[in-house]
Amino acid sequence: MKTFVPFNKIATQKITIVDGLHPHNLCLSHWKGANNLEGIAADTSGEIVLKAIESNYPGVKNNLVSATHFDIDGFVGVYSLFNPETALTCREELIAMARIGDFREYKPINKIDDYALKLCCWMNKVEKDRFYRPFGSKDEIENCVEKFHYFLSVFTHVLENIDDYKKDWELEYNSVHNGIAKEVSSQKHKSIGLIKKKFECPPHYYALFNSTEGFDIVLAIYPDNKYELEYKYTTWIDLASRTNLPRIDLNPLANDLNAMEVSEFEWQVDSISDTGPVLRLESSELTKADRYANPSERTIYSSSIDSNKLEKIVLSFFTNSYKNIAPKNNWTWGEVRSLNH
Repeated sequence: MKTFVPFNKIATQKITIVDGLHPHNLCLSHWKGANNLEGIAADTSGEIVLKAIESNYPGVKNNLVSATHFDIDGFVGVYSLFNPETALTCREELIAMARIGDFREYKPINKIDDYALKLCCWMNKVEKDRFYRPFGSKDEIENCVEKFHYFLSVFTHVLENIDDYKKDWELEYNSVHNGIAKEVSSQKHKSIGLIKKKFECPPHYYALFNSTEGFDIVLAIYPDNKYELEYKYTTWIDLASRTNLPRIDLNPLANDLNAMEVSEFEWQVDSISDTGPVLRLESSELTKADRYANPSERTIYSSSIDSNKLEKIVLSFFTNSYKNIAPKNNWTWGEVRSLNH
């Protein structure tokens, strides 16, 4: 019988850790330093767990399971350990759910992704309505436990009967597709891993990052000289499916933009080790919960810098920053910090 153990209650018992790190236990996780288990490496923690179940990886049948936080990818992994037969039956949907939840990489013309999107939208709404939004708690290790218990108790029926829960997922699902419909253009700069996207207005994140698989930086351009530049979460973890470039500190870019900016706002950027650093004009610092929320849910200010000039500055910054760096797998935080020093 499986039991979910709060991460802060781990002592000497053998526990399977999902989507996190622990020095003395099996970690089924894509966090840096953990995604190196032979035969089961994958891009998301959820898929790592599914591969571990399929291969009967040593330790995967531990009766004790834990996680440091609640999110969609981590839940997919924990749920799969508790319900291996159902998880393997719905393997592709769960893998897509984990990718959309963690990387926001939604593929619009894909039946499995469409099903997974409904699951993600359902979970997003229920999580916020019944508990609190992501990064909305100061004690996530403690408070995520109740979320896991609740979703483990109800998810099987939702997974197998998603249309029965349309009232919970329909609004956000439609918001995603409405956002995709308002995408004006998309331009890929493969050598620096950047994709530029223009929209009629700030969209849902799943719309903004739709069809961005294989890219790690998104430059979003909206009318009235409104912009956001973001490193995707794919640069915070270790990807198994491809190489990529390391994160570059965006503070020098922010300084260059501030030297040109004549609006009342200031270009600010989050720490290089943030899960998804966003460079944007600020009037005051956004909370982590607000930065994690959809662009459509936060105020984006107009810059005095026109879009053509800003785009040239951004592309030049990354081209120069990466000119002597080759893509590779599994950049360590030590390597990232050393390069930036």
